[in-house]
Amino acid sequence: MENVLFKISFPAEFHAQTAVECALQLHNQVKDRIEQIERVVITTHESAIRIIDKSGPLHNPADRDHCIQYMTAIGLIFGNLTADHYEDAVANDSRIDALRAKMACVEEPQYSKDYLDPEKRSIANALQVFFKDGSKTAQVAVEYPLGHRRRRAEGMPLLMKKFETNLASRFAPDQCQNILRLCSDAEKLDATPVNRFTDLFAKIT
Repeated sequence: MENVLFKISFPAEFHAQTAVECALQLHNQVKDRIEQIERVVITTHESAIRIIDKSGPLHNPADRDHCIQYMTAIGLIFGNLTADHYEDAVANDSRIDALRAKMACVEEPQYSKDYLDPEKRSIANALQVFFKDGSKTAQVAVEYPLGHRRRRAEGMPLLMKKFETNLASRFAPDQCQNILRLCSDAEKLDATPVNRFTDLFAKIT
């Protein structure tokens, strides 16, 4: 359980979570210069290259959320990544594929090594943007995604907020509060029989 990865920040395939975080860090520097970009270098690990390094047409949301270039482009252009960004209405924005075509994924052997290291299990990506006038951004790197065990303290408040938001989308306020109250009391939660816990999630009509 200590090694569970929680998907908190973005609805994105996990190997790209840190690449999107890098893109968001660079968004303000590039958002008004998208047309001036000459190339974008994504420095990544072997698994990401093998699984989500994609070129060519992307036909549906499932294609798009398994393309590191698409997710990175969304972050650079829009400064955010939500489920709606995978839909056709956004994907038809010509800037996205134009930017994807300028991207290259390059393996960093240390990233690949740290990804497989059981003491680290990092999912590192770095990002750098180069412009046609010869200028460039700094290379921004993120080693562990939000939700990784090494970012627990930072991630837990956001995870709880996500939990509350999703409960509220399904259940009445009183039912949400009962679930949250129990889940916030570790001792009481441990003493609760499984069937009573799951009963709390039965939709009351």
